[in-house]
Amino acid sequence: MKAIIVAAGQGSRLLPITNDKPKCLLEIKGKTIMQRQLETLKACGINDIVVVRGYEGQAINYQGIRYCENTNYKNNNILRSLFYAEGEMDDGFVFSYSDIIFETGILEKLLQSEADISLVVDVDWIRHYEHRYQHPVSEAELVEVEKDRITKIGKKICAPHEAYGEFIGLAKFTRRGAAVLKENYRGVASQYQNRPFQRAVSLEKAYLTDMIQELIDRGYTISSVDIKDGWIEIDTSEDLERARKLIV
Repeated sequence: MKAIIVAAGQGSRLLPITNDKPKCLLEIKGKTIMQRQLETLKACGINDIVVVRGYEGQAINYQGIRYCENTNYKNNNILRSLFYAEGEMDDGFVFSYSDIIFETGILEKLLQSEADISLVVDVDWIRHYEHRYQHPVSEAELVEVEKDRITKIGKKICAPHEAYGEFIGLAKFTRRGAAVLKENYRGVASQYQNRPFQRAVSLEKAYLTDMIQELIDRGYTISSVDIKDGWIEIDTSEDLERARKLIV
């Protein structure tokens, strides 16, 4: 299994501390967010790791890691950024946002999933937003689930109390799942080349979750791997302060 980490964005909510570095290089108890992710991946036997770089990308320079360059990071979003690593998707992969830290047990549970496309969903998500004022609940990538299958995903798809859980930014695609993702992405890219993607102002600005919903609408099964806690997102200075208190 391979891992692809998307780390191309600026992390504007963390300015000015991200003036000269991407947020994945912010330190928590002497280790960067990226370093903690790499350690967790390797602890689960994943040593083939690809990072998509963009903003201040030259600063991300870990030994034994391969890099893809998002040269247009100022104008695109996570979905397009991921596809700068399309050539690395042939044998399946674990996908991760670069601003999350997660326990080994979460990744182990994801790897055990036999589904072609599996997303990690925190079903106890709402308490992560208590006293979290800089990143409101409206920014959460929520999911609705029926019989372990995700039926809806995205921001503001439902009232918070109606959501099954929150997608944490960690997913797995088998070889077949990766082929489904690539094939349908090409179709969407052709269909929406000169007009807004139905869930975003453009395909360039789309999130991965926009593409996942497209797959759901086309009849593909997207499985939920349920967890409770054991992870943290660092998107704001408030999040960073909280992480530095909670993480050992």
